Amino acid sequence: MASALDFMLAARRSEMQGLRSLELTCELVGCIGRLIHALQRERGFSNIYLGSHEERYRAGLDDLTADSQRMQQQVVECFARIDLESGCGADKARLFNHIAYVLHYFESFAELRRRIRLQQILPMDATRAFSRPIKGLLNVVFEAADTAVDPQITRHLVALFNFMQGKELAGQERAAGVAGFTLGYFDPAAQAHLGFLEDAQKRCFEIFNDYAEPGLRRLWRNLCADQTVVELGKLRQIALRSSQASPIAPALAEIWFELASQRIDVMKQLEDQMTEHLHSQCQRKILQAQSDLDNHRALLKRLASLDEDASLLATRVFNLQSTDLDASDTLGGQLNRSVMDVLHAQNLRLQALGVELEEARRSLNERKLIDRAKALLMKQHGLTEDAAYRMLQNAAMERSQRLADVAQHLLNYAELLQGKAKL
Repeated sequence: MASALDFMLAARRSEMQGLRSLELTCELVGCIGRLIHALQRERGFSNIYLGSHEERYRAGLDDLTADSQRMQQQVVECFARIDLESGCGADKARLFNHIAYVLHYFESFAELRRRIRLQQILPMDATRAFSRPIKGLLNVVFEAADTAVDPQITRHLVALFNFMQGKELAGQERAAGVAGFTLGYFDPAAQAHLGFLEDAQKRCFEIFNDYAEPGLRRLWRNLCADQTVVELGKLRQIALRSSQASPIAPALAEIWFELASQRIDVMKQLEDQMTEHLHSQCQRKILQAQSDLDNHRALLKRLASLDEDASLLATRVFNLQSTDLDASDTLGGQLNRSVMDVLHAQNLRLQALGVELEEARRSLNERKLIDRAKALLMKQHGLTEDAAYRMLQNAAMERSQRLADVAQHLLNYAELLQGKAKL
């Protein structure tokens, strides 16, 4: 009987280990959010510096770079705390691979910043150079959500990831807007890119709304109704009506940057609230798991003090049809019922957690499908990511289907063709 409870304790200890790993994950997500925000500001301001060619922006850019470097060091320190031995597993392979990419990208920052100071890089090229490591950092958050073992925390991570993704798209929009306004017009490609960024943000925030708690959704609705968002919309329309033959005032670049920054800064405040809530959730669940573990240990200690036959006791505990357990009024019988209650409750709880976890990961799995479908279209047709997404989006609208369903059909068809080619 002691062996049965040993395994029960081992199950709870495994959950505890998973929750403690999640606690570090939550801290890492917070650090990543701060670094992304710093890099987003540096990226946008770099475009002002590169587009204007004015040295008066140099000091401000240097300050933003210093902020980014401080946040980067915090992320590196969080990475260093990950146990690469006991923490390894098939579910962590993609996470560790994305971390490796991020660390590699970090090494390129020095050269990128040198070229920016020397005006040796175009604004849009600088934007892409900053966006790659930011995308890598977001992939780390995505994999953290995908490997989380608690459904409530997974739902919160899904909401947080999509919000961070939407915020990054807003940051790209800020940088793209600065580049176009500084140039004095937006060509058709730049206008299409703005449209893509706006649509992609809407999708991210729709998923956020599906998974976020009511209070967070309410805060987001308030932000969307803010006057800053209205003014940004007006500037966006000016950008979409501009052309080389009908230029706009370059001074609008600073106004666009300030308005977009105000919006993104408020988004960062909401993101911080989500991160703090995530951390408190982890703390509560760890305390609850520790309490359950202590209760199981107390049950094990009481059972060890009995003088009853252990083999008979073990047989009864695992005989779910046994009526003797229900009939016995002895201390041993009471403990048997306690053990059965714990086993039954734990089994039901784990089943429920599995169902909730599968549901919480639904949007993550859909994102994987869409990313795979985009990559397939980009490879087969030589498309940009924007164009591949547009193709999927148009197909979804034409067929009145969800984007994920269209992506799945495309992947299934590609696999079918590949299978026929092998025959």
